[in-house]
Amino acid sequence: MSENGAMVDQSASEPVRVPGASRGDGGIVVGVDGSPGSLAALEWALAEAKLRGVTIDAVFAWRPPEFYPAPNPWTPRMGPSGETAKQLANEATAEITRIGEEAAGRHGVKIRCEAVEGHPAEALIRTGKDAAMLVVGSRGHGGFAGVLLGSVSQHVVAHARCPVVIVPDPGREGLRP
Repeated sequence: MSENGAMVDQSASEPVRVPGASRGDGGIVVGVDGSPGSLAALEWALAEAKLRGVTIDAVFAWRPPEFYPAPNPWTPRMGPSGETAKQLANEATAEITRIGEEAAGRHGVKIRCEAVEGHPAEALIRTGKDAAMLVVGSRGHGGFAGVLLGSVSQHVVAHARCPVVIVPDPGREGLRP
């Protein structure tokens, strides 16, 4: 159960709509990381955006690794340099742009693509503060694993200021006939 009292059924085979605290006048924000669950969320959001006549904001959140492994025991571990962080940002931007352009071509919906440095749930909540809806994919971390690992979808449901749709991962066994 989320903070706003909404029940979240992680075993659902259809998207779960979770009402938020308020409704924005914006379009639809969708979290995309290239995983099958996020691509299913993007497809669902595109169909919904077409019905509503609104724009999609596809958000790809990334974080630089904190440490790189040392090549040998005598070399200290090092974090990413400024150049490495720029390269990661460029690659994230290129990936979300590629995904967005492919999707827009199939659906005829306007998609704004953005790569954001930061935790995925926080980036989505921040980007979706004025959205009509926020859409995320489910990776299927239910039960105890979901509690231990935390989950972007669980965090978004608990903290978003707009309705949230969680689209199940189409690859999860037992969900589809």
